[in-house]
Amino acid sequence: MKSFAQQTPYELGNKNQTATYDEAIAFYQKLAKSSAQAKLLTYGSTDFGKPLHLLVLSKDKIFDPAEIRKSNRRILLINNGIHPGEPEGIDASMMLARDLLKDNLLPDNVVICIIPVYNIDGSFNRGNSSRANQNGPEAFGFRGNSKNYDLNRDFIKTDSKNSAAFQLIFNTWQPEIFVDTHTSNGADYQYTMTLIPTQKDKLNTILAGYLTQTMVPSLYTEMQQKGFELIPYINSIEETPEAGITGFLETPRYSTGYAALHNTIGFMPETHMLKPYDKRVESTYLLLKSYIGIVKRDAKLIGENKRKADEAVSKQKDFPLTWKLNEKVWDTITFKGFTAKHKPSAVSGADRLYYDRNEPYTKEIKYWNKFEPATVVQKPLAYVIPKAWEKVITLLKLNGVKVQQLTADTQLTVDSYYITDYKTASRPFEGHYLHNSVELSTKQQQLQYYAGDYLVYVNQAQNRYIVETLEPQATDSFFTWNFFDSILDQKEHYSAYVFEDTATSLLEQDPALRKLLEEEKAKNPALSKSPAAQLDFVYKYSKYYENTHLRYPIARLQHDIKINLK
Repeated sequence: MKSFAQQTPYELGNKNQTATYDEAIAFYQKLAKSSAQAKLLTYGSTDFGKPLHLLVLSKDKIFDPAEIRKSNRRILLINNGIHPGEPEGIDASMMLARDLLKDNLLPDNVVICIIPVYNIDGSFNRGNSSRANQNGPEAFGFRGNSKNYDLNRDFIKTDSKNSAAFQLIFNTWQPEIFVDTHTSNGADYQYTMTLIPTQKDKLNTILAGYLTQTMVPSLYTEMQQKGFELIPYINSIEETPEAGITGFLETPRYSTGYAALHNTIGFMPETHMLKPYDKRVESTYLLLKSYIGIVKRDAKLIGENKRKADEAVSKQKDFPLTWKLNEKVWDTITFKGFTAKHKPSAVSGADRLYYDRNEPYTKEIKYWNKFEPATVVQKPLAYVIPKAWEKVITLLKLNGVKVQQLTADTQLTVDSYYITDYKTASRPFEGHYLHNSVELSTKQQQLQYYAGDYLVYVNQAQNRYIVETLEPQATDSFFTWNFFDSILDQKEHYSAYVFEDTATSLLEQDPALRKLLEEEKAKNPALSKSPAAQLDFVYKYSKYYENTHLRYPIARLQHDIKINLK
């Protein structure tokens, strides 16, 4: 048991130092060798070529997640170092794991899983200047991974191997509670720790009730007793918090937004960048201990809530795809800040903001945290996915979605979406030019599908993941992230001088088409003035125009029919 006495680099130094990746893994390896209640596992790979490690702490020495679920114990997953320049969780988790083993404090009804360092790539890109606004530690990792991806934007698009490995861990262990440790940017104030819970309005209502009425109040009470008052993450509506703050809408690209798709309650604790590093580590350590205590206390209820939520989502019919903040509804919360002032800038001479720590204050501020659905879709019976879209199928399977394949070529009557309009960002974001403001039309069509094509029935606990990735209007859908951009290109065209004669014949043979053209010209002056546009109009209403142009490749099956599947 000698390794129980081992200290972390943070403790051995001046408490302004954080462990390197190699130091963290070596620490956990020694810990696992010293106790039968700890096991260090590896999953997949990362863009850096190293696997993701997972330390599992289990009091009864069972390390099979299926067996753990059968024994009706909860699983708490802690993720560290997604942004390696925000390393408090790395150091706090090392001490926490050691102390739980050393002091025989492992709960008998909770298994604790810890990812030591998620962004391994960024942790090796170590320096002391990339976090310009941060007070320590002396050296730390970089936000981007080795492909320069921000991994906390990669939970749907999965451009990194890190993300695929994380999703393997998440869906293998299926935690009820998930914590992703961070450091904040932004205003100055008196709190060391701020907290982003899963946005309550977009979480399943059963889980949201427990989260808001029981778990969050318990965390606030416990942390106040431990000397670290909590406050919601400071997302100011104006330059300083006095004018009020809003809740954070974590869409599925973020870790906790991704967790919500699987009916897992997620938390993103954000320590304040300007507080001393030792206080940030201490508050993170105490917060993680609080999570363990609450999950232990409420283990039976948390498990029952998750079961009910999974069952409810499997039967749910309507799914919100986008959200908007209700600006007419707010709460009033007590906020402890520092007086914001302005003085001439030594750089520009213009007035600049600063916070006067000699003038602390306590006042009531507004907190807007009610989000409402902006776009809602009714689920189909199933989605039909041609086998060509391999990455889509791979990600569905990775996320525990049950998929079935056609065993023979089959014609199916389906509803097909056509992309009638969309906007695309003018600058790249995380390697993509994101689509937004998607508009659709729906056509019922009889389409040919082939043996090996996939059906995904929307009767699963993973329904939210299914719908919010496959419906193109969703904020973080696969369409949003450019998975299907090839369908936006027209593949066949025409030579105008040849098609002029064909179009003339079409208009002569089809009076209805002639009438439609004239009506459109009357409504649209630009069309009436453009011979080329009129010719193209006729082409697009003719049999010569490809019916796959702008047709979203994933169709919606609405009616149950006999289909041979495997």
